[in-house]
Amino acid sequence: MYRREFLARVTAGSAALLCGFGKPAAANVPAGYKVTYFDVRPPGGKAGSRDVTAAGDGTFWFCGQRNGTLGRLDPATGRVRVVELGSGSAPHGVVRGPDGAAWVTDGGLNAIVRVDPVSHALKAWKLPERVRYANLNTAVFDPAGRLWFTGQSGIYGRFAPASEKMDVWDAPRGAGPYGITRTPQGTIWYVSLAGNHLAQIEDLDSGRVRVVEPPTAGQGARRVWSDRAGRLWISEWNSGNVSMHDPRDATWKVWRLPGERPRAYSVWVDPSDKVWLTDFATNAIVRFDPGTEKFTAFPSDRFGANVRQMDGIDGQAWGGESGNDRLVRIEYGV
Repeated sequence: MYRREFLARVTAGSAALLCGFGKPAAANVPAGYKVTYFDVRPPGGKAGSRDVTAAGDGTFWFCGQRNGTLGRLDPATGRVRVVELGSGSAPHGVVRGPDGAAWVTDGGLNAIVRVDPVSHALKAWKLPERVRYANLNTAVFDPAGRLWFTGQSGIYGRFAPASEKMDVWDAPRGAGPYGITRTPQGTIWYVSLAGNHLAQIEDLDSGRVRVVEPPTAGQGARRVWSDRAGRLWISEWNSGNVSMHDPRDATWKVWRLPGERPRAYSVWVDPSDKVWLTDFATNAIVRFDPGTEKFTAFPSDRFGANVRQMDGIDGQAWGGESGNDRLVRIEYGV
């Protein structure tokens, strides 16, 4: 393992409003918000900064998918610590575990990787030999402290850190498992991009799955996040919709993002149950208020941002601009 450090370059203030594709026009950030960009491109290279997660101490982890690293940004100082994950690494997702560590789904290593929160020491667990390339995507911990993960090649799995036991199952409809979430009620759900559906891991012991059909055919469900009530918010890549499924009464609601051809990539629900999405078509982060059904857009000030999975803390929404090697922070209620 190799660690290195550098300082991020920081810019803040105005954003850009995209009028269609590739036509930026200067605009101010809406009142009550502040946008800050952190340039985390390593000296002499590219990281491909993508999925982010809060580390629990004010810093943020982010995956460097292009250079096989996990970065840790301290926004107070601009300091970036970089952990090399190993030859062939291509980390996709990162979550903070009950132990405070960063847990990484590494598609390049075909492994689950733990990064110690203090020493940054690594430990990796390869998937079973029969799963030669899972195309690992996203992970979440269940109430018992077991890590559930998805693989786009057509698998989902569970890893128990206490016993180091790993189970992998074939997804009910083959390729596509992508985003995954845990509700406050302790249930685990994932979505399938290629399979165009939502699924509940109905039995956390046996791994049995129940498929739930969204109302929009071929929607390309990409990511999923739960609000405080256990309602599931889904970003639909193909349709450009954000949809909401309420398991309590099996109902759905659907809203289309602004613009002619939206492409909703990620979704994150903040502590006040406002829904944050990323739209590749308009190069923007979009906030949706379920109460008013109003969208507020925060276009990037650079082309090709491609913001991947968001996360945040109360008062701050965070994302990784994978195309620009930057992290973006949107402070709200300011």
